[in-house]
Amino acid sequence: MQDAYRTVPHEGVHETEVNRSRFLCALAPAATESEAQAFVAEIRKQHPGANHNCWAYVIGTDASVQKASDDGEPGGTAGVPMLQMLLRRDMRYTVAVVTRYFGGVKLGAGGLIRAYGGAVGEALDALGTITRRRFRLATVTVDHQRAGKLENDLRSTGRTVRDVRYGEAVTLEVALPDADVDDFRRWLADATAGSAHCELGGEAYGAA
Repeated sequence: MQDAYRTVPHEGVHETEVNRSRFLCALAPAATESEAQAFVAEIRKQHPGANHNCWAYVIGTDASVQKASDDGEPGGTAGVPMLQMLLRRDMRYTVAVVTRYFGGVKLGAGGLIRAYGGAVGEALDALGTITRRRFRLATVTVDHQRAGKLENDLRSTGRTVRDVRYGEAVTLEVALPDADVDDFRRWLADATAGSAHCELGGEAYGAA
């Protein structure tokens, strides 16, 4: 697994105009290929009168799934430059759809490549990106008396508390960088006088 990847924080749309043609780039995070395809279908539905709805997406921390479509534009002038822009920006789990409303002026192959790739780049700049890092999940169980202080101490030391559950005892789910696991165990023992139990779970990605 990769230690980190970049994606967009939420759905958004950014519009640019090139020689009277409107280019609306819609971006969204997509955890799976089916999510990416569903987003493409939704944008098509929103713009039934557009000349083209070209798209590209990258799924997987290692970019194992890369697909793109020119949607009727000359081959290689839309989807591929969109995909190349996503890859150039190291984007993962991201889908882009560029909707074009033709303005009456033909752009030529070079102009189309610049317009579609540029629309994605400008949309990424406008929406911003986030980095998600790989974490080890740790489940910490502690008594009610110590739970409040422990949660505050975890947050104040910069550790990520993903969930807190109350039962006979209190269970906190903490996200840790792999390199921090041993130090965390020692810190936890000191902070709770050895009364807390820590169990390591699987791996997940979270905001850096």
